[in-house]
Amino acid sequence: MTQITTIDTNNFDVMAKAMGISAEASSGGNSSTLARMRISHVPIMGQTEVNGKMVNMEVVGGGTYRLDIPDGSSYFANSVKIRPYMQRFMLKRFIKGTDKTPNRFVKTLMNNDLDVDLKDNDGGFNCGKPAGYIKDFKALPEKMQSLIKEIKRVRAVFGTVELINPVNDKGEDIQLEETPFIWEIDNRDAFKSMGDVFAKLLKMKRLPVYHNVTATTQERKLPNGSVFYLPSFSLDVTNTMSVTDTEHDMFANFVEWVDNHNSYISNAWSEKANSKMEDEDVDMVDDLVDIEIDEEVA
Repeated sequence: MTQITTIDTNNFDVMAKAMGISAEASSGGNSSTLARMRISHVPIMGQTEVNGKMVNMEVVGGGTYRLDIPDGSSYFANSVKIRPYMQRFMLKRFIKGTDKTPNRFVKTLMNNDLDVDLKDNDGGFNCGKPAGYIKDFKALPEKMQSLIKEIKRVRAVFGTVELINPVNDKGEDIQLEETPFIWEIDNRDAFKSMGDVFAKLLKMKRLPVYHNVTATTQERKLPNGSVFYLPSFSLDVTNTMSVTDTEHDMFANFVEWVDNHNSYISNAWSEKANSKMEDEDVDMVDDLVDIEIDEEVA
C-alpha cells in the first residue's frame, strides 16, 4: 500500500483518511524524536530565598501543559496553541513492576480507528481485551473485568505546538519555538473533547493542518478532595494557515513516525508470539512423553 506523504489540498476525502479524522464520522525501536505533551496535574515545588532564608514554594502550578523534549528538558505553560496534522488510535495498558521487573506499557499498533483487532508488543491482541463487542461486561470473570478496566483507548495527536508564556521546571521564563509533538490522550473525557474538534473539522470538510486549536485546562475535584485537570479546546476556523514545503515535510515525518512505531510493535509481537508458540510446543511434547510413559507402565 502506497503511503501518502504530501498534503493534497484538492482531495479532502483522501487526506481526511490519511490524517486520521475520517473515523469521527462513525465513532462518538520505538525511540521517539518527537516531544511528548501531557497535562501536569500536580504542582512542581522548588526553593527560593525569602528574607535571607531558603523556603519551599510552588514554582509551577498544577493544571499546566507539560512538553517533554527528547533531550530530557521539560517546559510548562497554562495554555498552548496546537496545529494538529493528524491522529491515530491505539490501546494501551500499564503494568506495574515488581522488585524484579520494571514498570512497563503494553501498546498496540496505531490505526485509523479501533474497529479491528490490533497486535500488541506482548505477543497478543488489543492488550488482552477480547475481540468484538462485549454485550454483558459483568458476566465476564472478575479477572477479565479488571484487565479490561486497565486498558485505555488512546487518541494519539500529532502536530506542532506553541507554549504560551512558557517556563522551565524552576518557574523561570524561557523562549521556545513551535515544536513538533505527540500527545497520547487516554483520559475518557479528554479523548471525547479532542474528538469533537476533529469531528467538527470533518463536518466542515476542513483539514486539521489548516487551523489552530487553543488549549487550556479546567479543574475537576475528586470525592477525596484531590484535584485533576481536563483539557478545554477552542478551534479557530476563522483563520486558515498556509501549507508550504515545511508542512509537507512535517506531515511526512509524522507518517514515518507512525510507521516506525508500528514496525516496532509488529516485531515485538512476532518475537513474543513465536516464544509463546515454542513454549506451547514444549508443553505438548512433554504431554506426549508422559502419555508414552504411562502406557509403558500400564
